[in-house]
Amino acid sequence: MSNNQKGVVLCYTGNGKGKSTAAFGLAIRSIGHGKKVCIIQFIKSADILIGEREVFKKLDVEMYSMGKGFTNINDIEDHKKGITEAWELTKDKINSGEYDLIVLDEINNVFAIDRFPIEDVLSVEDCIDVFKNRPDRTNIVITGRNAPEKLMDAVDLVTICEEKKHYYNEGRMAVKGIEY
Repeated sequence: MSNNQKGVVLCYTGNGKGKSTAAFGLAIRSIGHGKKVCIIQFIKSADILIGEREVFKKLDVEMYSMGKGFTNINDIEDHKKGITEAWELTKDKINSGEYDLIVLDEINNVFAIDRFPIEDVLSVEDCIDVFKNRPDRTNIVITGRNAPEKLMDAVDLVTICEEKKHYYNEGRMAVKGIEY
């Protein structure tokens, strides 16, 4: 990328499988070109073993799993704290200017939370402002279902993953190495 070209913001959303997988593939591509990458997970918990975390650890990539999980969040204050900490870390990493690519995994899902007013913790407008004012070299990828229209309008690329068929609907469980 030349010095006068600003990085891009990419959004992978939709109900189909492959959003995080696409973002992690892009991270590997960037690493292959000697780029510095940081990954921040907004929903996925550090308590859950996921294969990509093990790979990125071996590649010496900064990866932070800041979430409290997808479901059964009993302690709403704990969930709010996790999102707040993830967003503060995100702003620090973006504003540092040190990274060529920052993946914000499952951040779109945050905006669909309805157990508390999410705007009290993180607003779409804050995201747009931080993305718009990022250092020129920084590319950002956001993933997760339910990306808000306003956020999709503000980014450079939107890919919607559509589910046509899924083995979950046949009662099959998550597959190690495929879902996690």
